[in-house]
Amino acid sequence: MLERFLKQTTFESYEDFLKNFSIIVPEDFNFAYDVMDAWAKEAPERTAMIWTNDQGEERRFTFADLKSMSDKAAGFFSSLGITKGSMVMLILKRRWQFWITMLALHKIGAVPIPATYLLTKKDIIYRVKCADIKNIICCGDKEILKHVNDAQHDWPAFVNRISIGPVVPEGWEDFNAGMEKAEPFKRTIRYKKRTSDPLLMYFTSGTSGQPKMVLHDQTYALGHIGTAAYWHDLRPDSLHLTVSDSGWGKAAWGKLYGQWIVGSTVFTYDHEKFTPADILHKIEQYHITSFCAPPTIYRFMIREDLTKFDLSSLRHANTAGEALNAAVYDKFFQLTGLHIKEGYGQTETTCMIATLPWTAVKPGAMGVPMPQYDVRLVKKDGTMVTTPGEHGQIAICTKKGRPVGLFVEYYKDIELTNQAWHDDLYFTGDVAYFDEDGYYWYVGRADDVIKSSGYKIGPFEVESALMTHPAVVECAITGVPDEIRGQIIKATIVLGKEWKDKAGEALIKELQDHVKNTTAPYKYPRVIEFVDELPKTHSGKIRHVEIRERDEKKMKC
Repeated sequence: MLERFLKQTTFESYEDFLKNFSIIVPEDFNFAYDVMDAWAKEAPERTAMIWTNDQGEERRFTFADLKSMSDKAAGFFSSLGITKGSMVMLILKRRWQFWITMLALHKIGAVPIPATYLLTKKDIIYRVKCADIKNIICCGDKEILKHVNDAQHDWPAFVNRISIGPVVPEGWEDFNAGMEKAEPFKRTIRYKKRTSDPLLMYFTSGTSGQPKMVLHDQTYALGHIGTAAYWHDLRPDSLHLTVSDSGWGKAAWGKLYGQWIVGSTVFTYDHEKFTPADILHKIEQYHITSFCAPPTIYRFMIREDLTKFDLSSLRHANTAGEALNAAVYDKFFQLTGLHIKEGYGQTETTCMIATLPWTAVKPGAMGVPMPQYDVRLVKKDGTMVTTPGEHGQIAICTKKGRPVGLFVEYYKDIELTNQAWHDDLYFTGDVAYFDEDGYYWYVGRADDVIKSSGYKIGPFEVESALMTHPAVVECAITGVPDEIRGQIIKATIVLGKEWKDKAGEALIKELQDHVKNTTAPYKYPRVIEFVDELPKTHSGKIRHVEIRERDEKKMKC
């Protein structure tokens, strides 16, 4: 399959990859037809997905299964009036129906909008109003159904409310019954999709404001070839597990497009509560070969006794979502012998920067640019960073056109789009620097960089220093206003269970000294607060802005 979309599929070096990696974009392309149905024709009995849950259930789907089931689902949705261009919100957790539904909507030409199950009535109304959503497909969980019904009561926008069960309330369509009765959807010229047609839309996680609507066209699926084939390093015989709820862009990165273009098998573990030991057991039980999770997952995994699990099937480990602390990398490597290979990107992109098969791992570095993106670092005055070690905002140069995988626009918001994307540059909002070898190192969000006594201090470096202390499970670094220094550094810290009774001045001093001995002394946190948990977005990213806002309120009181 890769040969259909790449001019060259194997590469001898990173230089060869940069020079010769080129994605072939057809004039007409539809992932569901041109990849999934093509696999169903070429290798119908190949296992496309293994799904299991924390109740012991298991289902295996071949490519032929996914074709026939998505045809039926598309027929059902079409009978309800869902058509090309229809906006459809999905709140499906990690249920297997998510994959069937996504493929079905792609076949129709509708625009799926995956959303997290953590949304409340207020969140749902915000999204429905912004995107003019008329259709929603949900898990049959009582709490989710209640939030949707409450939203419908205050903002009666939904034409179709569809439940996959087990609960199907009055006034809702039954997904399973509809599938049973539906005639398979037949592709016609009316539904033939041009490559520029919308594929899907995501709401961002909202780390610093209201979520933005990120619209992608059909090329987004092809953009993930690099993600799966060269960052995850997948092969047709790979069994890949990405830990992500289906409501986030990371699911598209690791559980859908690139993996199936490669022809590998997607593994999904549907669980209500994250337990590190359960994830490790699944790796052992199913002989998973490739694993990707955010740094938070690795932080908890390395606190388990890994000698109790046979992880010998694993040959590849990746992380994305937040920057990886070198201390976590070192501990995981010590316990497993595996390098965690970092990748960087956004909801607006596919994998932009990564540690690749031909590049050495530098613990704590994001890696090197992917060839489809012309990555730049831009200083505040608009000039480009050319010196190793100098900070700049990560941007993508689009002078030669929009790269495959970059979003189309912030939907219905020209002003917001133009703020982020102007002068042939898309600005990510993230600050980084590159070293002498061309590796990129994360500093922090542009709004999070701290200015203290004339120094610019990236929160990630201080967080990384603190994470090397055994007491620290999680931490967030923010700036606190100071009359003399402008800002001083504050650390908000979650302690390990065995350290909580030691929280006090002695431990504060110990942590401050630890940072002074680990990084430049002026970067040590002058203020330390111990908390039970850090404020996070629905996707699990730390909300530094919320910590700053809380501190500002305290100072005013």
